[in-house]
Amino acid sequence: MAGTLNKVMLIGHLGDEVKMHYFEGGNSIGRFPVATNESYINKQTGEKVTNTDWHNIVVRNKLAEICEKYLSKGDKIYCEGRLKTRQWEQDGQKRYSTEIQVVDMTFLTTKKEITKSETSANNSQTVSKSVEENDDLPF
Repeated sequence: MAGTLNKVMLIGHLGDEVKMHYFEGGNSIGRFPVATNESYINKQTGEKVTNTDWHNIVVRNKLAEICEKYLSKGDKIYCEGRLKTRQWEQDGQKRYSTEIQVVDMTFLTTKKEITKSETSANNSQTVSKSVEENDDLPF
């Protein structure tokens, strides 16, 4: 292979609400953790073991605003992006953080979606009509 590739694909659940930061000029950034799980059966004990990994997700601008509006803790998402490691110094020690800078995302389940399906047919039609009118949504 001639080049290099920095690509991450995750399916997981939000561990917290989207934390937004707004900047001059209209730019914004959203951050939230996503949990992925791995389960297996321990051969010696026969018990099911589940390991959870936490990933720091970063979304920018319009995607960040959409995430803030529609996502909440516990929602399941699929996201694609690239790994980025940040470095800083705190109290004389170097600190590192690895983030996934997302460029594409699909909402698999949202609490708002579940709540929407439990409402009456009239309310559901109103919500779907308003979503259709907004063409800049990525889903």
